[in-house]
Amino acid sequence: MNEPKPGSKPECLLLIGTYCPHCPQVLAALGDMIKQGEISRLTVVNIEQQPELAGELNIRSVPWIKLGDVELTGLHSLQELRQWAGSAGTVDGMVLYLNELLTTARLPEAIQLVKDKPEYLKGIMSILGNQDAKINVRVGIGVIMEELQGSAVLRAYLDQLGQLTRHQAAPVRSDAAHYLSLTGSPDAKPYLQALLNDDSAEVREIAEDGLAELEA
Repeated sequence: MNEPKPGSKPECLLLIGTYCPHCPQVLAALGDMIKQGEISRLTVVNIEQQPELAGELNIRSVPWIKLGDVELTGLHSLQELRQWAGSAGTVDGMVLYLNELLTTARLPEAIQLVKDKPEYLKGIMSILGNQDAKINVRVGIGVIMEELQGSAVLRAYLDQLGQLTRHQAAPVRSDAAHYLSLTGSPDAKPYLQALLNDDSAEVREIAEDGLAELEA
């Protein structure tokens, strides 16, 4: 599938099977969307006729949908598919997909997604700033950030992490402090030094540890 141009509608690849009970409903929904101009292209493949594609994409069940960056399996309503298509390429869409991956035990996919498409760190920053984010999502984000430790990709978001050190919620400040230390950049020090006087003992401790790590 081609990379979408800014502002363009996403392309969609749909894999179906002849005897799949949910495939007709998904196909009909996506057919409506292509007619309404909500997606720019719809490619439909019957995996019984082209099994090599299912093997190449490691598809284990159908219907399987690739809508922009998003990969979905199983029955999805027209309303759900419209939500995915409408948010494609936006920060809200990134947040939606990261939440989907991290709440459905698809952490390896989330890690690879962020490595392949570093712009998804915009979605991660949005999630980190949401103190009500689910715990399994925050844990998954932590694993992703550890995978990016010391990378130029992570350092590019140093100032956004720095802004989160001023968040009203101590858990958000704690996470931001830890992830600042993972950047490995001396530019993180002023943000961490400012946290040495934080109201939260946990935040102060993480900031101290982060500074020690940066100075090691």
